[in-house]
Amino acid sequence: METVEQRYEYAKQKYQELGVDTDQAIEKLMKFPISMHCWQGDDVIGFDQKGPLTGGIQTTGNYPGKARNPEELMNDMDKALSLVPGKHKINLHASYAIFKEGEWADRDALKPEHFEKWVEYAKERGLGIDFNPTFFSHPKASKFTLSSPDEEIRAFWIRHGQACIRIAEYFAEETGVPCCMNIWIPDGYKDIPADRLGPRARFKDSLDQILGIEYDKEKVLVALESKVFGIGLESYTVGNAEFCINYASKSGILSLMDNGHYHPTEVVSDKIPSMLLFNEKIALHVTRSVRWDSDHVVIFDDETREIAKEIVRNNAMDRVLLALDFFDASINRIAAWTLGMRNMQKAMLYALLTPNEALKELQDSGNNTKLFVMQEEVKTYPFGDVWDYFCKNAGAPCGEEWYEEVEKYEQEVLSKRK
Repeated sequence: METVEQRYEYAKQKYQELGVDTDQAIEKLMKFPISMHCWQGDDVIGFDQKGPLTGGIQTTGNYPGKARNPEELMNDMDKALSLVPGKHKINLHASYAIFKEGEWADRDALKPEHFEKWVEYAKERGLGIDFNPTFFSHPKASKFTLSSPDEEIRAFWIRHGQACIRIAEYFAEETGVPCCMNIWIPDGYKDIPADRLGPRARFKDSLDQILGIEYDKEKVLVALESKVFGIGLESYTVGNAEFCINYASKSGILSLMDNGHYHPTEVVSDKIPSMLLFNEKIALHVTRSVRWDSDHVVIFDDETREIAKEIVRNNAMDRVLLALDFFDASINRIAAWTLGMRNMQKAMLYALLTPNEALKELQDSGNNTKLFVMQEEVKTYPFGDVWDYFCKNAGAPCGEEWYEEVEKYEQEVLSKRK
């Protein structure tokens, strides 16, 4: 049986015939961080509230072994990250604040000290941290947040956004890695509204106040995420794509596109090049929507590959901040994390191994027949052998070997959680 190295040497030669340097592709991928979302590990529950999920968010399934506290969540994240090649970031929600015994702060009073444990965790592992204010699963988020007609409610959430900027700056200063702080709100109406402008005007004013505080814009990269609809807000969302893109452009912050937050016939891959023409950087949440924004585990599917292709072929690996966003409680949560992370990396490697310049020349010269042929033939090149070599060199399991580690962890750790 051929070794991983022998198979790689054959693959390397095959890709060289296309003008693709596999060593260079691996080197680029090794430096591309993916931000791993903490909320897959505990079904988006967090540590600051005891109530159910609200804000159009649902996690389905009841697989045993969910993380119940910060220590378990961090241990589970460690296990997942050990199975994923490369060095990445972690992505936190404000609801994952870790309080000392007998201590608690509401979301408008959160401080950097409430995230010290996360900073310790990240620094020990050489990880950057991304951050999200949590505008859901809270008594004051039962109807509206930053667009609320109740000025007291709106002021509370403005203070929360401002507090999160300060926390994000703390993360960047401590880790030495810029923090992408992403704002998303679940505000909207189930049925046809009488006033579409008013809520958006209030949202705009709230964002202006949040961004009005002093902060280092090199360290804190504020992003604004849009959404087409959600559970309970099927007819109108305040933060739709047009609002968020225009506000981000006007205010000098990042647009964040989640590929589950658009109509079913829209694809984020087609939006990326247009956004790159007018923005220095953009942010992405990569997920998998099944008929709607259902946040399934990312797979190695057409749209994930097309998203990766647009990042790579437009030389934008240093301009795109990429995080994953899914939560599946119907399967082993660590397996879900690992699958999603590795599949996103596979898509990036696939894009890096595509002869993009040669294909572009065929398109520009009008040789559409050969372009079509080459696009199809490249699909069966020995991509998997390059992937295995990348994993082995990075100290991560090849193929499905990683699942043996997950099964062992489930037997020794997860099965003992009640």
